[in-house]
Amino acid sequence: MICEILSVGTELLMGQIANTDAQFIARRLNALGITMHRQTTVGDNPGRVKQALGEALSRADLVITTGGLGPTEDDLTKEMVAEYFGLPLEMHEESLARISEFFQSLNRPMRENNRKQALMPRGAVVMPNRKGTAPGCIVNQGGKIVAVLPGPPFELIDMYEQALEPYLLSLTDRVIASRFLHIVGVGESEVETRLKDLFHSDSPTLALYCKPGEVTARLTVMCGRDEDPMPLMAPMEAEIRRRMGDALYAEGFDASLPKEIVRRLTERGETLATAESLTGGMLASQIVDVPGASGVLVEGHVTYAVAAKARVLGVPQEILDTVGPVSEACARAMAEGARRISGATYALATTGVAGPGGGTEETPVGTVFVALASAHGETRVKRLALKSDRPRVRSMSCLHALNLLRLHLDELEK
Repeated sequence: MICEILSVGTELLMGQIANTDAQFIARRLNALGITMHRQTTVGDNPGRVKQALGEALSRADLVITTGGLGPTEDDLTKEMVAEYFGLPLEMHEESLARISEFFQSLNRPMRENNRKQALMPRGAVVMPNRKGTAPGCIVNQGGKIVAVLPGPPFELIDMYEQALEPYLLSLTDRVIASRFLHIVGVGESEVETRLKDLFHSDSPTLALYCKPGEVTARLTVMCGRDEDPMPLMAPMEAEIRRRMGDALYAEGFDASLPKEIVRRLTERGETLATAESLTGGMLASQIVDVPGASGVLVEGHVTYAVAAKARVLGVPQEILDTVGPVSEACARAMAEGARRISGATYALATTGVAGPGGGTEETPVGTVFVALASAHGETRVKRLALKSDRPRVRSMSCLHALNLLRLHLDELEK
């Protein structure tokens, strides 16, 4: 089955909001073995919506629309779908009752224009909206399927999971299974070089996805819905692990370095403190973003000013006056000071020049030192030369600091 996503909304075309709906749907369809060749975005214009729908249906078996189900005059996606197939709109009484109950629960009157949200193309499968007022629908005509979903992500996700995905699963007995292996500290070109011959495999297939500082290797196989895909992927995964060594740090679709750190420190019953300069709390924030961080992170210190490094963390004034705050010695003292005053098992420190100004010949923009102080008796410092803009220098500093701790844990657990 070939699918296209048709996203309706002028706000999407103007870049006022990100199209997270299409991203979510694409990920979920991939797991069902449904192929996607195109995604289209169109504004709230009836003629252009209908034209885009016709073009999509000329290429695809399934079109999923998002947005345009509201009560206002420019919300016309459902109407254009009905018009395209030549189907009359009919009042769906159950949906109308749901919409009325929704407004009653809010102690607000239901306006007349909300009634149009309960109009459905004749013969459509209605998908209830448990999170809002606009129900969706599925029209199956002449071997073509159009699924109409609301635009708000929290409504769309619930409707997809509760109604659309079960419907699509009923149409096929094959699924695509994927396994995601996360690699850090090795560039895309190096990963590709090490794994080059594996890309020629028909099953599983191998693809690489990159973001700053990390590469994700995705293994994919098609199998029966009730078939265990792991035996099909295990030999290639084992070979990738062998070739990538300790650069491969986790598996899973939503794995991340902060999640891995929180998981491992939780299992070990150990704790962490942070001392940050150029990252300004970003490092601690990445840890706090992970559920369960309260059992791991003891405290975080943002010592941005030079004087704060001495006053809060106890960095010797001699270091600050001689080699300066952007130095191996300062990073070491920051980490050791944070661990001492917090009592944590580990402390991570970051100091550097994020730019765009502030660099010197000795410490140009992008010069960063990350340090790890450990209760096991050693402090490690790594110097980085990050050639990028300010946001990426800061985010990459956090990544390298977390990886410093991750590698240390690997050594302890060998």
